[in-house]
Amino acid sequence: MDRDELLARVQGRLVVSCQAYPGESLRFPEAMRAMALSAVDGGAAAIRAQGIDDLVAIRAAIEVPLIGLWKDGDDGVYITPTIEHARAVAATGSDMVAVDGTRRLRPDGHTLSETFAAVHRAGALVLADIGSFDDARAAVDAGADALATSLAGYTGERSRTVGPDLELIAEIAAHTEVPVFAEGRIRTPAEAAAALDAGAWAVVVGTAITHPTTLTRNFVDAISPA
Repeated sequence: MDRDELLARVQGRLVVSCQAYPGESLRFPEAMRAMALSAVDGGAAAIRAQGIDDLVAIRAAIEVPLIGLWKDGDDGVYITPTIEHARAVAATGSDMVAVDGTRRLRPDGHTLSETFAAVHRAGALVLADIGSFDDARAAVDAGADALATSLAGYTGERSRTVGPDLELIAEIAAHTEVPVFAEGRIRTPAEAAAALDAGAWAVVVGTAITHPTTLTRNFVDAISPA
């Protein structure tokens, strides 16, 4: 799928992130495949997922665009951190590879430009996960096809907002023609709509849709005695 087609298919629409944390009962490919199919049934324009086995299972089941990544670790640069991770994700048939697009040093020592070029050579597009406006500018210069605010509030450059970082979304949208996907702490339909109003090309929602442990805990906390 080429860049223009993928971006047209998700413009103004919802991307659903289907991921489970290590040790959780849903942490196996068949569960994430079923989760992705349920999201598509509900109208998701694309799916974002992580892990090679999950991506292979989901790719075989859905026809909408698939944004793939590989989390290795849980701190620093861990979202598709190296060129080898990126190539492996692209090999699953993912249309777009989500890569840590911050200005931080990558584990394999390669630059953003080198990493993004490797993804393009593998036949996939690049979604750069960024944490600040300076990250966004660097990722655009390096050749990113789209940007995602996934890391806003998690790299030390910006305060962590309660909901989506609407200020960052608006700033990026106003200063670059590269589409920005709003992602991170979007908990309600109203917040998703606000992200689009701020200039986001598409909205990515994960926990609020596909993480029943968190959803259950929210209800338990609300009704439990103080």
